[in-house]
Amino acid sequence: MLFNSLDFAIFLPIVFALYWLLQKQLKLQNLLIAIASYIFYGMWDWRFLFLILFSTIVDYTMGILIERENQQTKRKLFLWVSILVNLGFLGYFKYSNFFLENFVGAFQFFGQDLNFRGLDIVLPVGISFYTFQTLSYTIDVYRKKLAPTKDFIAFTAFVSFFPQLVAGPIERATHLLPQFYKKRQFDYDLAVNGMRQILWGLFKKVVIADNCAQFVNQIFNNYEDYSGSTLVLGAVFFTFQIYGDFSGYSDIAIGTSRLFGFDLMRNFAYPYFSRDIAEFWRRWHISLSTWFRDYLYIPLGGSRGGMWMKVRNTFIIFLVSGFWHGANWTFIVWGGLNALYFLPLLLRGNNRNHLEVVAYDRWFPSFKELFQIGITFILTVFA
Repeated sequence: MLFNSLDFAIFLPIVFALYWLLQKQLKLQNLLIAIASYIFYGMWDWRFLFLILFSTIVDYTMGILIERENQQTKRKLFLWVSILVNLGFLGYFKYSNFFLENFVGAFQFFGQDLNFRGLDIVLPVGISFYTFQTLSYTIDVYRKKLAPTKDFIAFTAFVSFFPQLVAGPIERATHLLPQFYKKRQFDYDLAVNGMRQILWGLFKKVVIADNCAQFVNQIFNNYEDYSGSTLVLGAVFFTFQIYGDFSGYSDIAIGTSRLFGFDLMRNFAYPYFSRDIAEFWRRWHISLSTWFRDYLYIPLGGSRGGMWMKVRNTFIIFLVSGFWHGANWTFIVWGGLNALYFLPLLLRGNNRNHLEVVAYDRWFPSFKELFQIGITFILTVFA
């Protein structure tokens, strides 16, 4: 079910009305969210409901087992069960054909044709998002940052929460899960704020992204017929299309969650006004970049080691981020390109220079800042 569809326009008011009729029944509210989320997801393909349910059961169980076990080896074993199950599903559905095609391609390079046509695998919508969200739960339970829940309904609602199920933001269990334990009272001002956020998201998606997409598709589907300058214009339109699509969906998700009394993290913060690529990645898809920071970059050693370790970890983060976005070498190249952009800032120690938004406490940015914004935007368009 798409946010900008008639189905969602009917679905949302019905769920909203039923939800607040149950205002004094927290468990029933959580149950309604879980059922509504499964209906929302099942309208795309009901068969994949079993997949998200299985992941939910595994992580719920592993969380309890991790807490009960005092022996470190067994605690780590339960954590790895969660990691391997979740990443195993993600790897099979999203990356099987990529690895098989490259395996066959390697044989063809040496003159051996294996006659491989690819597997007929349907990629479940949102699997990259809810996999990372539920992994944050078991990892944080293992780190003793979060007590495991005994409320299976609340946990099911957390994993499948429909506003951010298919396109994020990727929430931390430490932030979103506790909100399912608290009584929620209807707040008129919060609901109005949520509606404004939804309308702003729809504007980005329908007016900006969808209109840009018409030009992008026309240009890139017939690129042989156009000049270089037109292709550059197509890349610029595509840059705004991606932002309108993704940030628009995030705004709708955040606004919808406010209608139900929930707070989701901000996912975009004026990324195209960034003065360098490090600032850009602090402002673009914030929930993903901070997830990689907390659950991959820091465990790898973060910035604690020497310069070689910092460079290595930076490249790992960007290459994995590229691969997360899509099972194609172009995404890996995109990740590597962003790592190369980031490298000079890291080597000079300038990767945390711009923590506040540009022109903070001023009316306009300086000419130097405008130049920096322009260069960063060009690098982004090129990537």
